[in-house]
Amino acid sequence: MALIVKKFGGSSVATTEKIMGVAKRVLAEKEPGDRIVMVVSAMGDTTDDLIKLAEGVTKDPYQYTREMDMLLTTGEQVSIALLAMAFKSLGQPAISLTGALAGMRTDSVHTKGRIAGIEPERVLQELKNGNIVVVAGFQGADKLGDPVTLGRGGSDTSAVALAGALKADTCEIYTDVDGIYSADPRLVPGARKMKEITYTEMLEMARLGAGVMQPRSVEVGQAYGIPIHVRSTFTTKPGTIIREDYTMEEKDFEIRGVAHDAKVAKIAVLGIPNTPGIAHEIFSALAKANIDVDMIVQSIRNIEKNVTDMVFTVASGDLSQAKRVVDEVAAKLNAVAVLIEEDVAKVSIVGAGMLGSPGIAARMFGALAKANINIDIISTSEISISCLIKGAQLNEAVNSIHNEFFPQQA
Repeated sequence: MALIVKKFGGSSVATTEKIMGVAKRVLAEKEPGDRIVMVVSAMGDTTDDLIKLAEGVTKDPYQYTREMDMLLTTGEQVSIALLAMAFKSLGQPAISLTGALAGMRTDSVHTKGRIAGIEPERVLQELKNGNIVVVAGFQGADKLGDPVTLGRGGSDTSAVALAGALKADTCEIYTDVDGIYSADPRLVPGARKMKEITYTEMLEMARLGAGVMQPRSVEVGQAYGIPIHVRSTFTTKPGTIIREDYTMEEKDFEIRGVAHDAKVAKIAVLGIPNTPGIAHEIFSALAKANIDVDMIVQSIRNIEKNVTDMVFTVASGDLSQAKRVVDEVAAKLNAVAVLIEEDVAKVSIVGAGMLGSPGIAARMFGALAKANINIDIISTSEISISCLIKGAQLNEAVNSIHNEFFPQQA
């Protein structure tokens, strides 16, 4: 007897046929006495389609964040209702619950909400009643009861947080790939699937662009100590386990993987005073707008005039809002100009093995040099190194770096 949370992404429930397939698979794998909670995303491209509808009404729908959440949360409600119906048609009692009905409480930061707490009493009662409980991922409700979405990939966070609140035995994340790879297998044919990866390494991979897991979901898994099994919807093969430490002999490595992120943009604020408090003024304004900033470089523009340039990156989806914020601050600071560059991408290497291993950065830079790829910005952490490059060279960069650290076996 086990309590298992299973999350299925949009590609897994993209059609009614796939929804029936998910229901049949879950019932085929269910052991007697197992209690199952499903967390489901919107069908296929539903979320993108809803955004396009909003863009048909206004050019910038995200300025109305509450209404966007009211719109976007409808996508998951369709898929959970259909999946509950599928279970019932197969003779299995089931019930669908929105994030709010499942007890998912959030803050009030619409479109980028964070989970404030979970009160899963309704879920536990429905499990006791013999139901498979199908919960809408990606969403919750704030103190007023208004719907709040958790950002792209938020269904992963919903699933892991719910698993933690329910004290589940495991959390299974089903997706269109069969595990976590050393690089995106769609870009790198020789990418290698991992049997295990630590929370810390996976968090860094996710933060740097590995789209298979949302960073917050990994943080929540680590906080609750819930093992996360990332596996394919379309095969029964074992996937990759994310856990605190390795249980197998998978420690003979220098890096664990190569991550990339094509959805970034560079902002340069040129000719601002080189005085205390200037950086705070720029980045506190961005923080108030709930815009995350990643790579940051400050360089002296003119020593005699004591002016500097501030360069940083943001997610492409935040660019228009970030530019509005930065333009206002730049005007106050009498900046020379604000420049935007969208044809950029970030490529990174991640691995605890680089600690105490001199030469890792040199090998990464050497791989890029051999491919004639120029580096614009470099940033590092204890277990990662990231480079900002031209977006058009991303594919070649990822493959060059991967071949350096994971040479093809003869």
